[in-house]
Amino acid sequence: MVMSYPDPLQEVTRTPSDSLPVTKPENPFMEIGRFALIALIIVIPIRWYVAQPFIVSGASMEHTFQNSEYLIVDQVTYRFDEPARGDVIIFKYPRDHTKYFIKRIIGLPGDTISIRDQSVTIVNREHPDGFTLEEPYANIGTKRDSLIQTLGPDEYFVMGDNRDHSSDSRIWGVLHHDEIVGRALLRLFPPNRASYMPGAAENNI
Repeated sequence: MVMSYPDPLQEVTRTPSDSLPVTKPENPFMEIGRFALIALIIVIPIRWYVAQPFIVSGASMEHTFQNSEYLIVDQVTYRFDEPARGDVIIFKYPRDHTKYFIKRIIGLPGDTISIRDQSVTIVNREHPDGFTLEEPYANIGTKRDSLIQTLGPDEYFVMGDNRDHSSDSRIWGVLHHDEIVGRALLRLFPPNRASYMPGAAENNI
């Protein structure tokens, strides 16, 4: 019996069912556009609802903050917790919401603020006899103020740390809760002053 073997040089052809799919190379501009869209979807909600950058302008918070320092502002905490006395906050200027200020919270809702010369006294339910703030962060200056202000349930009294050079609640009145953007979370620039919760302080009674 004679057995036949396939010719080793015989051409083998691939059937259509065995063929591999051929894809056209994607346009690089479409790839860039897709990447940019994904980045925007991620970044925009963070930018508007979680953290936002601000640059300090002016001398009202010296020496705690210097002009041109770059800050990241925490916009989440005050959705769950109330602002505290001593917090450094960024807020919309009550007389023009297109402008943003940075100040320190001095008075909380329900407080009565009494300022005599450079001394700040707080009277509230917990301290009906009042207490005087100790403010190691403040550059008190020489300006002599005289003011008494009682705060409503949604009102805050804010002041700059550089008291002689600050436009704050002593001049334009109280700040409302819905005008607060958030608290200073990070100082990123300049590098030698980079810090977490810059300016944070607790007032001693």
